[in-house]
Amino acid sequence: MTDQQQRMLVLGGTVYLSKAIAGQAVARGWEVAVAARGESGEPPEDVEFIRIDRSDDKGVEPLRGRSFDAVVDVARIPAQVGRVLDVLADSVGHWTFVSSISVYADHSRPDSEVLEPTGPDDEDPDIELYGRNKVACENLVRERLGDKAFIPRPGLIIGAGDNVDRVGHWPLRIAEGGEVLAPGRPERLVQWVDVADLASWILDAAERRLSGTYDAIGAPVGMAAFLEGIADALTGLGVTAERPAFTWVPQDFLLEHGVVPWAGPDSLGLWLPEPDYDGMTAHDPGPAADAGLELSPLGATVERWWRANAEAPELHAGLSREKEGAVLGAWHDRERGFAVPPPDWKQPQ
Repeated sequence: MTDQQQRMLVLGGTVYLSKAIAGQAVARGWEVAVAARGESGEPPEDVEFIRIDRSDDKGVEPLRGRSFDAVVDVARIPAQVGRVLDVLADSVGHWTFVSSISVYADHSRPDSEVLEPTGPDDEDPDIELYGRNKVACENLVRERLGDKAFIPRPGLIIGAGDNVDRVGHWPLRIAEGGEVLAPGRPERLVQWVDVADLASWILDAAERRLSGTYDAIGAPVGMAAFLEGIADALTGLGVTAERPAFTWVPQDFLLEHGVVPWAGPDSLGLWLPEPDYDGMTAHDPGPAADAGLELSPLGATVERWWRANAEAPELHAGLSREKEGAVLGAWHDRERGFAVPPPDWKQPQ
């Protein structure tokens, strides 16, 4: 950075990744503004708050006439991205658009082409259009910013501040010890990026004026190594001295009994069924690493998450202890050769 204080606009800035970016930017000495409706959360301290509503043209007028050395956007609706580009693209030195590996058309392999984009004026928020909308947003940013555009495509983002509990089940459950339900094969790959690492790289990219499109992801590891790594981190923190006993249950049995992959209620975080999602856990981390993405060890990610959440956990996702016990009981019954009824079976009256 130069001696002159740099100005950054974070579109959002009140939740998870965008809030982490804004907070880290302040710590680095940037002059930071965040622009949002102000309904999802509070921005970090020491930033300027600009109230905007991207749902119509008039809602972005507070940004008109402003200039910034860097802009970061995490949006997913093409028309909303376009409205901000219309008022700011010509007065910005660098533009980061945070996309997603969901842009790829075939999640069974990591080298897939991207999805067909929706239209540049598309307003449909349907989550089923998430990947296609992100492709359309990427295209808009590239067309308007050219070599000023930096587009990271994160995989699963985990860490402190996660508002949809992508990983929280595991440290809390492993800390309890005992028999722990583990999904699928121990060798099944998982892949993630720490929110703090991703935010730091985005700021590095703004400072260096890095351009291009990258999969923002760490190296894949086996699910067993991931779970044991969490247990090691908790032991190091003094949370537990007892090693959990992992019971590995095949994916077909889990799906049959209503265990949900990836994230959300009744889920086991980071687990994805194979082979349909093999590509989502096998992206090449090399190009992003070569471009400066530095990754924390798993233990550091777990420690940050634990210190931010463990005193008052309020998980809205993950597998309940009751559900876990029922699935483990059914699995052990099957192992012993007992007949196991389907989950929706009811005793005849």
